[in-house]
Amino acid sequence: MEHITTFPLPPVTLVMGGARSGKSTHAEKLAAGTLFGAPPRPAVYIATAQAGDVEMATRIMAHRARRGSGWTTIEEPLALAAALAKAAEHGQPVLIDCLTLWLSNLMHAGADLDEATDELVAALDGYGSPVVFVSNEVGLGVVPDTPLGRAFRDAQGRLNMRLAERADRVVLMTAGLPLLLKDRPAGA
Repeated sequence: MEHITTFPLPPVTLVMGGARSGKSTHAEKLAAGTLFGAPPRPAVYIATAQAGDVEMATRIMAHRARRGSGWTTIEEPLALAAALAKAAEHGQPVLIDCLTLWLSNLMHAGADLDEATDELVAALDGYGSPVVFVSNEVGLGVVPDTPLGRAFRDAQGRLNMRLAERADRVVLMTAGLPLLLKDRPAGA
């Protein structure tokens, strides 16, 4: 599986998986370059989470502590394309964690999901630093029992497909293990 983690990173990587599958930890190691015990390189973390309750605030604190102080953090729950433009100023790998919360934020804001996705995908064209996305795979479980839950599941599936299509590398995490789904050679 060494080919999953070779460096330099491809221009766009998508790391997907279910809850507690190890996707954020794996993505952080990809962006920081520490999978093989190398010293961490500087990276930018674009956080889409909002601390709406104690449980989420605790999760956010745990993510910050795990990353350490070598990361530049940009908090942006909605305007990911603009956050990517801001991150470009640093010239470092960028980690966006996570698309699922971003989608939820967009839905709650009544945003046009297709337009926001188009804007994000377009922002990747010609982007100068590697970008690693984290997203949940929500379509493998029980069918949600509410219309909103089903709409979210469907929208998440469409978002994942769009990013997977655009990504050079796609990794599915399960039980903390990476499974390579796509690895487009450089220049292909």
